[in-house]
Amino acid sequence: MIIRFWGTRGSIPVSGKEFVKFGGDTTCVEIRTKNDEIIIVDAGTGIRRLGKQLISEERFSCHMIITHAHWDHLLGFPFFRPIYKKQTRISMYGCPFAQQSVKEMVSKTMRPPYFPVYYDNIQAYIQYQGACKGNFCIDTVSITPIALSHPNRANGYKFIEDDKSFVFMTDNELSYHHPGGLEFQEYVHFSAQADLLVHDAEFTPEEYALTRSWGHSVYQDALKLALKAGVKNFGLFHHNQDRTDTALEFLEQECRKIINDHRSDMDCFAVFDGMEYIL
Repeated sequence: MIIRFWGTRGSIPVSGKEFVKFGGDTTCVEIRTKNDEIIIVDAGTGIRRLGKQLISEERFSCHMIITHAHWDHLLGFPFFRPIYKKQTRISMYGCPFAQQSVKEMVSKTMRPPYFPVYYDNIQAYIQYQGACKGNFCIDTVSITPIALSHPNRANGYKFIEDDKSFVFMTDNELSYHHPGGLEFQEYVHFSAQADLLVHDAEFTPEEYALTRSWGHSVYQDALKLALKAGVKNFGLFHHNQDRTDTALEFLEQECRKIINDHRSDMDCFAVFDGMEYIL
């Protein structure tokens, strides 16, 4: 399983010299199975670059999973160039939550007066499927959803291939229980012994004093989850729009100090745009 991160930022894309190392695109993750099937998780602005890459590879078939309907996870969909190609085939998975369907959730990104091209004018064939509660498989990868603690609700996912596991929980507030969310220990159980856990770590404690209930975690809470779950590798994700490269490097160092104090050999890093991880 090859995992590529095309967008790691939260809330809104950013640019500037202070965001060069970790990048400024919003959530988009690509997974390649051992048979080279393509799974895309979320359509944040990072999916624009992924789309260009897929066209250069002449790859026009993929699977796409949407974690939830907040705009930073859907902003890039209208700019995903493969949807304007007749040969493109997409299997779309997701839980519609407050929307009537996954199709409605995605198509809202291309609705006047907010976008000039109508959703009905795209050329790709998109087949919509559910992915709310039960396990499902895409090629050789087994996928298990989990409800996240987030306003308007969201799902995280565990991806398993050949006994290697990747747990992805973006937009999850561990210190506040939103409707539909779970208790901390349930997230520990879900993540237990994962080879890679990537989790929302948007806020510092000082920031969280003003943003409690907004749907995102303090980085120390996310690290606590990783330590209690005994994961092998932990990635800080959904970086705050104001978190500079220098500030993210500081959070990495603080997390590594805490890990060392716990005498753990877990690897910890802030995920960056363009990062590739092989399990």
